[in-house]
Amino acid sequence: MNEILVHVREHEVHTPAACYAARLAAAQGASLTGVFVVPDYLGATLEPELLAELMGETRRAVEAAVAAKPSFLDLATSLGVGAADWVVAEGRADEALAQASLCHDLLVLDHAREDSGRASDLPGIVLRAGAPCLVLPRGDCHWHPVERVAIGWNGSPEAVRAVHAALPFLRDRQVLLVLGEERAAYPGLVWHPPFDIAAYLRGHGAAVEVRRTEAKADAVGSALLEEARRFRAGMLVMGAYGRSRFSEWAVGGATRDVLQQADLPLLLRH
Repeated sequence: MNEILVHVREHEVHTPAACYAARLAAAQGASLTGVFVVPDYLGATLEPELLAELMGETRRAVEAAVAAKPSFLDLATSLGVGAADWVVAEGRADEALAQASLCHDLLVLDHAREDSGRASDLPGIVLRAGAPCLVLPRGDCHWHPVERVAIGWNGSPEAVRAVHAALPFLRDRQVLLVLGEERAAYPGLVWHPPFDIAAYLRGHGAAVEVRRTEAKADAVGSALLEEARRFRAGMLVMGAYGRSRFSEWAVGGATRDVLQQADLPLLLRH
């Protein structure tokens, strides 16, 4: 894991996501880039006077965000990051992070403040990101070495990608593999022998315990979180499922539930 990207929602203070990502980057020996996104109003249908005022506010917001670079770099250096950078985008957060994440190994995300009055933007970001997403739980989340990891497994391409992304966290760790109903990526294709995910994880240095969940589709997310809590996991790894609906993205039930309910970091991959 060489290059980590973190979405910084506020540049006036050091957010928990920025601090967490910096400590993670230092532990991994990775570089860190902070990205701040200023929404724009291009294409908005507004009165000319109001549009001009909003565009002026946007210019000032961009200038203030660009000027925040030294503060972020100082934070990264103080927490042991060897190389750091700061970039500012103007536009939609999901589009900016989708593009920026293509050049990184991990995208660290947090929830918008509950008093911000905005709907959650995490589903669209997670499903469009070009890198695995580490989503922090609501509230303060302090980085510490992860010793126990839970993995939700159903054999899907998304689950495979999530496991592969999690490998830097799994060596010499205790891993709980929660098996759910398999999703056939290629119906009619049979392997002899079938892929053994537990053996694969053990081959990468993890100590694996296997459990099976009989939870129905609409309860899988809650079941995975409960298994992770019982295992005292410091991270839950799973595929992120969703679909494009016109210009927006909608997550599946299990992904939505873990995003809403998780009290531990989530490593998600679409």
